[in-house]
Amino acid sequence: MGRRKTTLATWLLRLEPDEVTAILLRRRDVADRYLRSMKDLAEELTSPDSVRASVAALDQGALDVLGAVVGLGEHATPDAVCRMLDCPPDEVDRALGELRSRALVWPDDHTLRMVNSLKPEGAVRGRITPRPPAPRLQEHRDGDRTGVAAALSTVDGVTRLLEHCDAEEFAARRYSGGAGTRDVRRAASLMRTSESRLRLWLELAVEAQLIGIAKRQDRLLPTRTGDEWRAQHPGRRLAALIPAWRRMNWQPATDKARSALLDHPGDQGAAIRRSIVERFAEVPEGQAVADTRELVAELTWLRPALHDPVATAAAVAEAESLGLVARGGLTSLGRALPEDLGDVAESLLPDATAAARFQTDLTVVVRGLPTAELSSLLDLVADTDERDVASVWRLSTASVRRALDIGMTADDVLAELGSFGELPEQVTRLVNDVAQRHGQLTVTGVGCCVRGDDPLLTELTRQRCLQSLGLRFLAPTVLASVKPVPETLAALRAAGYAPTNVDASGTSIVERVEPERASGRGQRDTGYRSWRQELSDVEITQLAVRLVEQERPVPPPRESPRLSNARLLRDQSLFLPDAEVLLLAEALVTSSPVEIRYADGPRRTDQHVITPVTHAAGNLTAHCAPTGDARDFLVSHIRKVSIPEQRS
Repeated sequence: MGRRKTTLATWLLRLEPDEVTAILLRRRDVADRYLRSMKDLAEELTSPDSVRASVAALDQGALDVLGAVVGLGEHATPDAVCRMLDCPPDEVDRALGELRSRALVWPDDHTLRMVNSLKPEGAVRGRITPRPPAPRLQEHRDGDRTGVAAALSTVDGVTRLLEHCDAEEFAARRYSGGAGTRDVRRAASLMRTSESRLRLWLELAVEAQLIGIAKRQDRLLPTRTGDEWRAQHPGRRLAALIPAWRRMNWQPATDKARSALLDHPGDQGAAIRRSIVERFAEVPEGQAVADTRELVAELTWLRPALHDPVATAAAVAEAESLGLVARGGLTSLGRALPEDLGDVAESLLPDATAAARFQTDLTVVVRGLPTAELSSLLDLVADTDERDVASVWRLSTASVRRALDIGMTADDVLAELGSFGELPEQVTRLVNDVAQRHGQLTVTGVGCCVRGDDPLLTELTRQRCLQSLGLRFLAPTVLASVKPVPETLAALRAAGYAPTNVDASGTSIVERVEPERASGRGQRDTGYRSWRQELSDVEITQLAVRLVEQERPVPPPRESPRLSNARLLRDQSLFLPDAEVLLLAEALVTSSPVEIRYADGPRRTDQHVITPVTHAAGNLTAHCAPTGDARDFLVSHIRKVSIPEQRS
């Protein structure tokens, strides 16, 4: 273990359980129930991935102080940091407390230590960034009404996008799964919206599984889920889009040219969107932020590694377009996250309207969100002029002809339009005029042409095995087949003929068999996931207590006075057996009388009944019976210890 890891482990050993718990709560990625010691914890706390994640959660002031500590290196002290950043000590103390609570910087005698993974390149700042003032608050008025209007516009936009992908070709890249800048710009132009709004609609639709990529055709098409979604109530449609918005991992941005539907590793975009809603939720109910730019500045200071001023402002605009935020505060829909979202959205958003107003200038106005049937019909018969709170379509010769081209008659068109509103004379006249000119020219499609001599071609028309080709003469030496070239060639060869494939100029085409390829998965990668199972707060507290308690030095067991006195008496006595030593030690502790045989001189012993009082330096001080006089006895001269007859 490196020196800094050793000093970190030493500092951790001096902490109390609640302090270690605070570190583990801020560094959950290292909390593991299998940690065995403080050295193991120090090893995990200094791993580069964990350090980067912890630094990314710091505010700008703590980052400035951390940069100063890194720049000062071995000479880093709180006073030196204050001088470098030219700031008051209380700001440095606050930042150092935040760094200590994350085990990025810790005290070592009079200096500050840091983990090895922190590098000094570009970390030193000349000053500390002050925290911006808290956003000013004001009364929240008309939030729900404003949010409903924005949410209806977004739901209508996603609905139009599904209809556009169904009717027009929206190209997608087969392998990357994205939509190119040119395709996004073209679709935005056709739908008469900005590229940023179309990109948001597209990301929402794909994340909500409403649009998928047809691999064989390299284009975007609605899914079956999208068909069911279009038939639902507008509130239910919005309720399906909001969770998809919270999961989107691409970073929000302003209206600039870029691709869409690309894989973005990590979840930074989703974290920005969740953080926006969480910060607005901290505003008291009934209050709103006077200026959202102040809230963006605050978030940028609190989490500079996550929040960028441009991306955060764009995320606020996205939340406003979904009706979660309006006029600087959360709407009823935003406060319902994530529970009861569908019921709240259905109660706030009005039903889709099935009524249209046909005007004499050949425009059709629909107030509110049109139903899927009305929107599909008007997209077929008319051209979109404007889509907002009120949607406008315009009838024209080309738009009416689209309906006639799919097989509808003039009566069908007028009947379908009349079911949604009263038709003025100008609309009826336009439809009838277009129907009169429709079909004056006919175009017959053929799969391919077969050329050859007339006798051979006549023989082909009489073959029963070739009746599926529908061969007929277009001109001498030319037959028309209803099947495409590959099927016509296969049928002729199966009938015993030997045709060749040529292009329009008569040049032979060399046929090649394309190898079969597997389709890509197209699943987005959300980045690295930790192998550790996240611990609850209670489990983290238990882990901290275990680590601290098992590292504390264990005091030696306290010896009883009897054993201590018996050990000393045994070392000082030369003649007494262990049982008599224990009896004398018992009498010394309990101040009970014992009878001893004591050697007063050479070959002379006396009997004494004594009550031991103290014992020191090999001398035993006791009271002698029956007078009670105090006398010192040498332990080495005691020959025998027994219980007096009175006690026995």
